[in-house]
Amino acid sequence: MSLTFILGGARSGKSRHAEELIERLSPPWTYIATAQAYDDEMVERIALHRSRRPAPWQTLEAPHDLAAAIANLPSRQPVLVDCLTLWLTNRMLADADLAKEGDALLAALSAHDGEVFVVSNEVGLGIVPDNALARRFRDAQGRLNQKVAAEAQRVVFMVAGLTMPVKG
Repeated sequence: MSLTFILGGARSGKSRHAEELIERLSPPWTYIATAQAYDDEMVERIALHRSRRPAPWQTLEAPHDLAAAIANLPSRQPVLVDCLTLWLTNRMLADADLAKEGDALLAALSAHDGEVFVVSNEVGLGIVPDNALARRFRDAQGRLNQKVAAEAQRVVFMVAGLTMPVKG
């Protein structure tokens, strides 16, 4: 496995950068989407992301069982996971065992023998949230990001569309 982890804030250019990186490889490429369209804004965001991925992109939707989606990929298939933040939100709202599912995700990432690009938000740079759920989410996202970054060969932080290499 070759894992590249791309972190940044909202609208920092994370997804676009990840798409540019994977498109340097031979297609087909798999995009694993974790978003769910609960409102009109998310419908528009999902449509924007889809419009940037014509053939030969293959899209899998995995808002919950991300580890299985990765585990079932063809051998050597380049994959982009976008994004861990939405996946973690989905799992948290489903009252999942976040530690157990995070471990399963890391195992699936490690077992995949193709190039893997994972996008996630860095949520720990702002103010301390004013409610327990938001603080719990921030902490869980920070722990998950640390674990993925530790396993990654390359980590990139995105700021205003610019890349800042952090690891590798």
